[in-house]
Parts: sequence; C-alpha cells; structure tokens
Amino acid sequence: VQLQASGGGLVQAGGSLRLSCAASGRTDGSYAMGWFRQAPGKERDFVAAIRWRGGSTHYADSAKGRFTISRDSAKKTAYLQMNNLGPEDTAVYYCAADNAMILSSVGIRSAYKYWGQGTLVTVSS
Repeated sequence: VQLQASGGGLVQAGGSLRLSCAASGRTDGSYAMGWFRQAPGKERDFVAAIRWRGGSTHYADSAKGRFTISRDSAKKTAYLQMNNLGPEDTAVYYCAADNAMILSSVGIRSAYKYWGQGTLVTVSS
C-alpha cells in the first residue's frame, strides 16, 4: 500500500482545511486509515482514524468536535476535515494505513504499517 497525502497549507486561526490521503493497493480485510501529526520538537501524535469496513471513526480528544475523518471507498481515499483551526494545530500531518487493524490499536502509531509522506499545516494567529 502506498499513501499520498495532500491538502496542507497556511490558514488563519479559525479557518478550515481538508486533507486527503489516497491509497494504492489493497484496502480489504481490517483496513484502517489514520491521521497523525507532528509539531516541531514533539512526538507524532494520533489525530483520527477510520475503519474501512463499517466506517467507524475515532478521534483524539484534541480533534473531537473540530475534525471529521471520512472515506471514499471507491477512490481509496480518506479525508480529514479540520475546522476552527488554531496555532496549536500547526504540524506536519501524516496519513497511515494498515490492513489488519484491530479496534483497540487505531490510535497507536506502531500499529500502522504504511505511511504517507506528510503534509504541512500552518495556522497563523
């Protein structure tokens, strides 16, 4: 599976961005796609995830109420709609995927086998 992330950019505080992550390869089985982010000097943290079968979604507390993850199965693409962005959301956002994801692991970085290249989101105050 190869992942291509896009959609990052510069936005003012309070604004919105939509990130996309297109996958090539198999998306069957217990396939799930997640978004993580890494701010300068910090760890790469979980943001949101979606399981392909059933479409269940999962969010970090920092994303709840502001971010929405969705998928287009036909396009093998996941989206992260980010609203009401603040400077604290500035980071490189990475999409990740795995074909054997279990529910309890959707927020764990090491549970994802495949990673995209990252897209930079900068929120100005």
